[in-house]
Amino acid sequence: MDLFLLQAAPVVSNANSSYNYFPIGIQLLFAAGFVFTILGVTHLLGPKRKTEEKLRNFESGIEGIGNARQPMAIKYFLVAILFVLFDVEVIFFYPYAINFRELGWKGFEAVLLFVGFFLVGFVYIIKKGALTWED
Repeated sequence: MDLFLLQAAPVVSNANSSYNYFPIGIQLLFAAGFVFTILGVTHLLGPKRKTEEKLRNFESGIEGIGNARQPMAIKYFLVAILFVLFDVEVIFFYPYAINFRELGWKGFEAVLLFVGFFLVGFVYIIKKGALTWED
């Protein structure tokens, strides 16, 4: 009896054959079919009330005023880029905070050098007036 069961099982010689991925493909087909079926049914059965108020553009609940293509001050973008830059630099303090005992005084000197470069860059940005607002 056991010999029959072993012979009846399909033999797959290659572990990466397409036969092994067949159940995943079937599941993906059923998932995609379910999504498209639900979207189609809701589109066909859902209400269709297109009023002027519903079709009007808005952003965050605020009516649009003026032309969307008017120039914007570069200061907004500069502050955003500087925030990302300094925020990413602060992430480098985490490995030191975790391993400060193993790093010893050499690690402390390296972190002081890093903070020094960090502060020199910050002073440079302030001297250039990147954070002053004239608008």
